Amino acid sequence: MIDNAAILQEGDFVDIHCHCLAGIDDGPCTYEDSLALCRALVEDGISVAIATPHQLGRYDDNTSERIRREVDRLNEGLQKNKIALTVEAGGDIRVDERMCRLLQEDKILTLADSGRYILIELPHDVFLNIEPLLEQFSSIGIVPIVSHPERHNYLAQHPEIIADWLGCSAQFQITAASLLGHFGTLAERACLQFIKSGYISFVATDSHGAGRRKPYMTAAFNRIKDEFGVEVAEKLCIGNPQRILKGLDTVPVSDVADFVYKN
Repeated sequence: MIDNAAILQEGDFVDIHCHCLAGIDDGPCTYEDSLALCRALVEDGISVAIATPHQLGRYDDNTSERIRREVDRLNEGLQKNKIALTVEAGGDIRVDERMCRLLQEDKILTLADSGRYILIELPHDVFLNIEPLLEQFSSIGIVPIVSHPERHNYLAQHPEIIADWLGCSAQFQITAASLLGHFGTLAERACLQFIKSGYISFVATDSHGAGRRKPYMTAAFNRIKDEFGVEVAEKLCIGNPQRILKGLDTVPVSDVADFVYKN
């Protein structure tokens, strides 16, 4: 980990879920594409991004060592090209019953390589009850963050499951583009309902390129501000993501009593 306290400003966005490493998963194909995405992140107000290439599933070859090496290479390129972004190591890790063991063996990565928070991804086409896995994480002092539940059709339609998993110490991250309708009406509505219910701790870009699936953090911040107020937007887009880097507890977002969905 780097000393992020020296580079973060109070209003800076931190992107905790970003596929910015070249040729390692379904993100940028080339090094030049990676730099273009990083420029787009900076233009979107992001100062630190956690590189979260897929791990496990069909990306078993994305080892922790490889990801750290590619992050170092990218940071060197960012400095050389005067792109005002710092990248940290992490992973977008497909749910697997071996996760706790693999984590302890340094086979998979925590966010910002901090040893505290881990980003986990559910299979898109089936529902898995991960409560036993959440309990395992809790037993070893790891906080699991479930990525983009609004884009999982079953979870989007069954918010009571999100509530149950919150009771098992899970936290949840929604995708900025989902708030803008880029993943369909169901995902957009689910985002708004989850925020209203106090279920969400983070917004992240889950960006994959400067053109395809580009970052929309500023637009997402403004949407949340308009719907729920600036305090909620700041917690989800700025405060809690910065706390991941600093190794601090996240701040829960309480129910938003005055929520009105605008059709």
